[in-house]
Amino acid sequence: MKSENRWTSLWLALTVVAVCMVLVLGVSAQVQTQTTTTAGAATKQVQVQRAEVVYVSGNDLVVRMEDGTIKHIANVPESARATVDGKQLGIHDLKPGMKLERTITTTTTPKTITTVQSVTGKVWSVNPPLSVILTLEDGKNQQFKIPKDQKFNVDGQMVDAWGLKKGMTVSATKVVEVPETVVTQQAKVTGTAPTPPPPPPPDVPILVATAEPTPPPAAAPAAPAPAALPKTGSFLPLFGLLGLLSLGSSLGLSAFRRIG
Repeated sequence: MKSENRWTSLWLALTVVAVCMVLVLGVSAQVQTQTTTTAGAATKQVQVQRAEVVYVSGNDLVVRMEDGTIKHIANVPESARATVDGKQLGIHDLKPGMKLERTITTTTTPKTITTVQSVTGKVWSVNPPLSVILTLEDGKNQQFKIPKDQKFNVDGQMVDAWGLKKGMTVSATKVVEVPETVVTQQAKVTGTAPTPPPPPPPDVPILVATAEPTPPPAAAPAAPAPAALPKTGSFLPLFGLLGLLSLGSSLGLSAFRRIG
């Protein structure tokens, strides 16, 4: 007899546990839940990074930052694009010497997620301040945990868990507000290609001026040769002149002697 009673008690305990599990699992199906999200004023922060392409190999990129530091960017995705001089370029199109500018816009938006849970039923049993079992409109009983300071509307009056009595029709509403911050980033890369060297001049004839050698100074003109005596001339006039000179000298000496 005792053995039979023990098995009966065991079955009753298992049945109660099973009913409680059903009640707990079925709560979410009977509670009406409404969720709304309210966004606040967003703030934006803009950051600009400037660099020069130093080396490109495959999907690896090495750049020199504006402060002179060298940065290695490994495994650049194929989908990454940079607008260089108005053209969309991928990682394999970048060349050393290109100037890149990365603009990062960070948007921070505060949000409040409000969740309203409501339920209406008839009190089946209450275990204040922990839980209450309600008979819902579909005739099923469900167990609910009673949050701290939870209030119930009973015939227009707000009561706590201690004011609940079996058979009362109650409605409960739970409002939960959760603040949330949503941060999004948008990056845009632009740049310029290095200035190409000037093209070579076209093939045009080039005038080359050369200095002519300085001519040697002109030689002084030679003295004219003495005129030759005509072939018909003779030395007789010369001899006559010499005779006159001799005669003059003799006369001069004779006069000098007389004076002396």
